[in-house]
Amino acid sequence: MLANALLASLFAMFQDQAPEVGWDLITMWHNMGYPAKTVVFILFVMSAWSVGIMIDRALMYSAARKQSRVFVQQVAGALKDNKLDEAISIAERNKKSHIAKVVATGLSEFQAASAQVSDEEVIEAAKRGLERSVAIVHAEMKRGLSGLATIGSTAPFVGLFGTVMGIINAFKGISNQKVTGLSAVAGGIAEALVTTALGLLVAVPAVWTYNYFTNRVEAFDVEMDNSSMELINYFITRRGGKK
Repeated sequence: MLANALLASLFAMFQDQAPEVGWDLITMWHNMGYPAKTVVFILFVMSAWSVGIMIDRALMYSAARKQSRVFVQQVAGALKDNKLDEAISIAERNKKSHIAKVVATGLSEFQAASAQVSDEEVIEAAKRGLERSVAIVHAEMKRGLSGLATIGSTAPFVGLFGTVMGIINAFKGISNQKVTGLSAVAGGIAEALVTTALGLLVAVPAVWTYNYFTNRVEAFDVEMDNSSMELINYFITRRGGKK
């Protein structure tokens, strides 16, 4: 009973010492110190950067998928009729397609090397061209994903830095005001809460999107490898049919 009475009196004393504290975003922003505001600004920049990468990659992958479906249907008929120039023209009309880029390079290399006598030299030249094209397209598809990985891994630590600064600010408030009420630590608590939450809010979508886009790039790689192998088989059949 005595302990309960003591706790009640201490709680009443803290309530008398501390005025009502607002916990809306505007109030917490005003309670922040300059280091914490700098951390929040950095997190907003990281968030905007990650959103920009997400939109850019999503549009690119969607266009690549749509144009690849159209390209595969159109180029199959041209190759079946041995119309290489038409096939290259179809590929150039579908420049956003990852498969079209690879096939166009392979066909161009094959045409350029067709004057050579040895079939092996022609096929090897086409293979090298396809390998280079696959590597280039793979790099284009992955552009920006490293930024998402960096944001996803560092944003929580940036938010943690803001949390540490908030705790320091809270102790400074206690020291300066010589009181232990909520008002003495309100600013520090605001900094700690906001920066930690923002750090996680920026990091989690970035990590999720990075993993999703990485899986899509791997699927594109498989499609390009399969297209390269099928094109090589087509070249071998075409050269063999000319003998």
